[in-house]
Parts: sequence; structure tokens; C-alpha cells
Amino acid sequence: MPQNSVAGSQLPDSPSAHLHAHRDGDALHVHYTEQRSQSVLAWSLVLTLGFAVVEVVTGFISNSLALISDAGHMVTDAAALGLALLAQLIAKRPPSARNSFGFGRAEALAAFVNSLVLLVLVGWIVVEAMHRFSQPEQVQGAMVTVVAAIGLLINVVLAYILSRGESNMNTRAALVNVIGDLLGSVAALAAGAVIYYTGWMQIDPLLSIFVAMLILKSTWSVLRESYHFLMEGVPEHIDYLQVGADLGQIDGVLSVHDLHVWDMSPGQPALIGHVEITDLSRWPAILQNIKTMLLDKHGIDHITLQAEVPHDA
Repeated sequence: MPQNSVAGSQLPDSPSAHLHAHRDGDALHVHYTEQRSQSVLAWSLVLTLGFAVVEVVTGFISNSLALISDAGHMVTDAAALGLALLAQLIAKRPPSARNSFGFGRAEALAAFVNSLVLLVLVGWIVVEAMHRFSQPEQVQGAMVTVVAAIGLLINVVLAYILSRGESNMNTRAALVNVIGDLLGSVAALAAGAVIYYTGWMQIDPLLSIFVAMLILKSTWSVLRESYHFLMEGVPEHIDYLQVGADLGQIDGVLSVHDLHVWDMSPGQPALIGHVEITDLSRWPAILQNIKTMLLDKHGIDHITLQAEVPHDA
């Protein structure tokens, strides 16, 4: 029996391999990531973690909330990049007897966890900033300026590296973290310069809150996207009601029910449902028309449909 050339030759030899294989006429994609370079995330992780250590130490020495916030964000970035790297390694694993859909959701799960951690960090920054407004603390402006300038340069490099890599939910989440940290470096640099030249200590918590709000705004979109994916929501680019209407317009289809559309892994939509048809003998031709329509009009090629005839037929 011929197998789909993409899936049939890639799955490892195992008792369940033939169950996961795709044959001619099945979906073109497989349920795992065949080739995805981890070098971009690995280099980003090394740079972020290395400077995070420096920034954490100098942040506490200089007593700058802006610098500590940026340091905390870089530590969070390192954790986010580490999770993203781990998730991509997991996502490359093929389906198994225990995980028939593969491990593509590991990426969305890592992005969701990263976003939750960032929300906690934002809350801590705001609370600490409010405390410092009422009780200003001395900050070493010169040290903050120098370290923040170095951090800004590193974050520019990281943002460039991530933007040039392959785009997926996890790398976008990592890029959001790095961009937020870049803004944190800008704020820390500005805070250090203002304190050094004017001695106005309130600029430190003020800019920290500003950066926290920017981080919150950028994090929310990643959190929303990853949550929607984990909850098996209809992909954003697909109109569920229009899919149902288009199915009902196929010649020979009487009605559609129990219809579900979701992403099996990021960017790979799937559809299941029940289709009432006029004559079961026409099902092969009807199914082929449905497959063509769903792929051409909605970009859905992983389709599982059950044909039925009316109960009173």
C-alpha cells in the first residue's frame, strides 16, 4: 500500500509507526517538526544568560530598580529561551503509541508559561516602583548608565538574531521577551543618565513602570495566542461558520453537524465532522470535492469526515 512520501519515510520503525503513517490522499503534513534549527535560540540563550548574571549583580550594587527590572527580565528571557529550545527539541519527536498527535503543542505550552512568568515579573516591578515613589532610594547613576548601554547593545543583537530565524509561536514569544528587555535597557539607560546629571531619583521607578506596561502589552498577545491554541480554539485565520456553510454547498451534501476545527500543531489546521449526504455510493466523489474546497479556500488539509444518510431515508 503506498504511503505519503513525507510521512511514511520519516517515522521510526516501531509497532505503532504504520498507525501514524499518511497514505496517498491524506494530509500532507506530519505531526512533528522534521527540520527546525535550534542554533538561533541556543546563541540567544547563551548571550542572554551571560549578561543577565552581570546585570543582576550590578543592579543590586547600584540599587537601581530600573536596572534590577531589566536584569529580572533578562533572567526571564533566559528561562523563556531555554524553554523554547527545549520545546523545539521535544516538538521534533515523532508520534508514539502514547502521544498519537506528536509533541507539537510543547511549543505553545512553553510560550504560555513564559507569558505567565512575565506577568508575575510585571506585577513585582509595579509594586516595588510604587514603594520607591514614596521612599526614594539612592541610585548609582554612572554604573546604571554603563551597564544599561551594554545591555541595550546585546538586546539589539538578540532581537536581530531572533528576527532572522524561523518564525513560529515560540520564537515569537522569545522575540517579544527580548524586545521588552530592549525597552528595559533603554529605560535603565535613561534613568541612569538622568540620575547622574540631575540627581532626580524618582525617574528610576517611573521608567520602570513605563517599561512594565510595555512588557504587559506585548506579552498579552502571546498569552492570548498560546491559550487559544492550547484550548483547541478555531485558528484565527479560519471562519468556522463559513467553513460550515461552504461544506453545505457541496453537491450531494444535505447537512453538516458535529463540526470541529482546530490546530493540531501551530499552523496545521485540522477538521472533523459528520456529513449527511444523499447517497452513500457518491461519497468518494463528494469527499474529494470537500477536500479540494477546504484546502483551496480555507487551507485545511487534515480532514476526517463521517458520511451519513438521513435517518428517514
